[in-house]
Amino acid sequence: MNPSEQPLLSASSLPVNAPAQRREAIHNAAIGQPASRDPYLRLEAIDKNFGTFVALRDVYLDVYPGEFLCLLGPSGCGKTTLLRIIAGLEIQTSGRVIQAGKDVSRFPPAQRDFGIVFQSYALFPNLTATQNIAYGLQNAKRPKAEIDRRVAELLETVGLGSMGQKYPAQMSGGQQQRVALARALALSPGLLLLDEPLSALDAQVRVKLRTEIAQLQKRLGITTVMVTHDQSEALAMADRIVVMDKGYISQVGTPFAVYQRPSNPFVANFIGVMNFLKGTVVAPDQVRCGNIILKAPQNTVPVNQAAMVAIRPEEIRVLTTAAAQANPQNVILAEVHSMEYMGTGYLVTCAPDGDSKESLMIDVSTFEAKGLGLGNGSTLQLYLPPDSVQVFAA
Repeated sequence: MNPSEQPLLSASSLPVNAPAQRREAIHNAAIGQPASRDPYLRLEAIDKNFGTFVALRDVYLDVYPGEFLCLLGPSGCGKTTLLRIIAGLEIQTSGRVIQAGKDVSRFPPAQRDFGIVFQSYALFPNLTATQNIAYGLQNAKRPKAEIDRRVAELLETVGLGSMGQKYPAQMSGGQQQRVALARALALSPGLLLLDEPLSALDAQVRVKLRTEIAQLQKRLGITTVMVTHDQSEALAMADRIVVMDKGYISQVGTPFAVYQRPSNPFVANFIGVMNFLKGTVVAPDQVRCGNIILKAPQNTVPVNQAAMVAIRPEEIRVLTTAAAQANPQNVILAEVHSMEYMGTGYLVTCAPDGDSKESLMIDVSTFEAKGLGLGNGSTLQLYLPPDSVQVFAA
């Protein structure tokens, strides 16, 4: 096996004046974490201004021992600034950073216990892989025998045991990122920070490496915070995801929670693909969309208020005419406007109920599409399962 192919394992936005209880609810929303467990890293009321520009506002967040946490959001949302504040590469305007029970808010990077991997690898081009990994250990004045043993161990751990004497220019992007990861782990830090570590790699290498990094993190049990704008990376790698928007934390939760139960339209639209239909709440569990009344048992929007109905494309089912007539609840008649072939199936865009201003996207397998004889202009009976229908205030 080529060394580069070896696995790494060798074995809702809150306003500034929100009540304190609501603000603190964000960092207490540690889904899946024992309530009595103390966080390893705590961010309290972090603000960051660049002149008049507000980059971060009132950020509360707990990261638990051994957790893999992803900061996810669009460009400019503040996620990289927050990571740099954790590392001490930026100093917050106000607020506190507490690591392992110690307030490190004003500590320089050299006095904080972390390893970091950058998007650009940041390897020394004139040093071999071995020398790059050894650099921090040498600066820490570790004995040569210890350095040699630790470097050899890390090269094996990241699947580069035979490549220690190669220079960065002689290595692929994936191999260079493995060296950068080994260097970050060399001093056995308490915290690993990953700044979009996979974004410079091609798609196949990125998918492979993300799995291996997540496996390695679990084996080492190192508390990890990763910045990414890639939803699939966050969903695949994280124990919890922090979705950020315009300097605020919009939602914190497990990958399942933020995908299946987004807290607001921004999260719903940013994570994955989401359909939205305009409507009005006509009963506690019913929303009228055009000529159709949809049952929505999860609705929390008051009656008579304008609303946005949301549902994922994969949740919508295509019914036969007979099945639709037997159970017409939450069934919408729709006309196919376009079909996008995705390899495993089609992403089909339909106009519901003859409304050219609205659209619904649905996932249809290749097998199902053939059976239905799908094409532009086809008419479909679409079933929106009530438990999958989410409702947001318009």
